[in-house]
Amino acid sequence: MSPQTLRRFKLLAVALSAAVLAACASGGSGTASRADGGTTGGVNRYLWTASLETMDFMPLFSVDPVAGVILTDWYANPQVPTERFKANVFILDTALRADALRVSVFRQQLLLDETGQPLRDDQGRLSWTDAPVNPATAAELENAILTRARELRLNSLS
Repeated sequence: MSPQTLRRFKLLAVALSAAVLAACASGGSGTASRADGGTTGGVNRYLWTASLETMDFMPLFSVDPVAGVILTDWYANPQVPTERFKANVFILDTALRADALRVSVFRQQLLLDETGQPLRDDQGRLSWTDAPVNPATAAELENAILTRARELRLNSLS
């Protein structure tokens, strides 16, 4: 199975799990949910869906739709294989507001020897070291998620 197919399968599984949990947690009519910002298991459903859609290029490590937590695994852009990123997304509220969302981004660089070859540890794994992240990166991801969440909300009202 290709990494892209596996990633899509994981995203589908997470989305289905979120839908099942939302259905189980739902009590009452959909109009109440729409009035309070569209909650799903304690978090805003638009922020949740937008977060999954925005972060779908990265492999998922752990997701919790009730707590509103998305943790990605390390992702290396094929064009820059000497660095990798991972992100944590936290949905902190049921409201669709900027302060209801926090994204943290982490970056590592591959350690290279003097000949430019990757260094490996005692077990043969590549050696990575933490590196600074541009502070604008997390803000850009937050803005992308918020923009998509607003689009989803507007589409649901139509």
